[in-house]
Amino acid sequence: MREAKSKISALADALSSERALEPIIAGLPPEVVVPVMRAMRAERQELIAAVIAYESAKDEGNHHDLHARAGTDPGLTLIVARIAKGLSQRDLAWRLGLKEQQVQRYESDRYSTISLKNYGKIAALLGVQLKASITELKDLRGLGRMIENVSKADIKKILKHGREKGWFPEDADEGVLRQFIAENRITFGSPSLLRTGLNVKDHSEDILLHAWRARVASRAQQIIGETGPRFDPLDLTWLPSLVKLSAFRDGPVRARELLLQHGIILIIEPQIAGLAIDGAAFLEGDTPVIGMTIRKDTVDNFWFTLLHETAHTILHYRTGLATGFFDQSEAASIDEQEAEADAFASSMLIPEEMWRKSPARISRSPEVLEKFANDLGINPAIVFGRIRKERNDFSIFSQKIGTNSVRKQFLSEA
Repeated sequence: MREAKSKISALADALSSERALEPIIAGLPPEVVVPVMRAMRAERQELIAAVIAYESAKDEGNHHDLHARAGTDPGLTLIVARIAKGLSQRDLAWRLGLKEQQVQRYESDRYSTISLKNYGKIAALLGVQLKASITELKDLRGLGRMIENVSKADIKKILKHGREKGWFPEDADEGVLRQFIAENRITFGSPSLLRTGLNVKDHSEDILLHAWRARVASRAQQIIGETGPRFDPLDLTWLPSLVKLSAFRDGPVRARELLLQHGIILIIEPQIAGLAIDGAAFLEGDTPVIGMTIRKDTVDNFWFTLLHETAHTILHYRTGLATGFFDQSEAASIDEQEAEADAFASSMLIPEEMWRKSPARISRSPEVLEKFANDLGINPAIVFGRIRKERNDFSIFSQKIGTNSVRKQFLSEA
């Protein structure tokens, strides 16, 4: 709670003082500052609510708000109960006959490694009731029924893709797929919306999307376990450096490393035929995950998609990332959060004021466009891509957008 209160104070200062705000937004184009400040306000409100819930549980024994924030997580439920009982980790350890460090380890991983017997013992001590029930909820209706309405063609498609990409062993059958989908759906939930430019559709039953997300989530979980990334939504100083990496031939790989350093996991996972998804952003615990398919293997598309999904992790960390964003890039979006992510990506790559004033915006000369890109310190393919889109003429500069140069950088991981 000390860290949360410190962040609340820092956010209050930044939102009320230009001098305090300046270090946070340094290097960002003016047009992205407004949505960044909106995200900062959402972060502050979330932290204030969390502190109030914590203090209500700790000081008054009122666990309801804090428990509601914990959701159905059984590990967090024990932590909430301990706080509401007025017990420290040392107090609980003494009552259990354990060392304090053991309780600290239990709580650091939300009791995910504890046995059911020991969980029950702690639950009983803290007044937490264990209950098991059989439900008809689709997400929990058993492995046997998880993909009952899926066509045989889709099952074969996913199995073929999974074998080729190393998801499954060569002898994997429908049972393996059924378990793969079910276990990940129960663990990670359902990707509920597929935002496709002009449309926002319910895809909670889209088996191709489930399978792809499950693969991305599983790979992200492995990285989280190995590296323990920490994301700070208030640290934006690295964003200009991310854009500058586009100037390097191996910029996409460097970008993944930079994102990980700042607590964001980037997973490159080819799409399953027929899914037609470009990128996704969602949470695994508190860690933002970006998934990309590189469906369109061009430099300009890679960087725009990457910045679009990065926008979701920063601007919508508290206002949608838990549900997740699953994006296609063909059409201009009318969805507010998607439009905001589009504008963020566009401005971070090419600041609007510089673009409006530059002769490159109306030039037909490749040399002029390349000079503009070099002056900005970005890959010229990004400028050529923007020209093609703004003029709605995808026949021009087709040799200048870095076709077939991104996916091969990640092929060794496939």
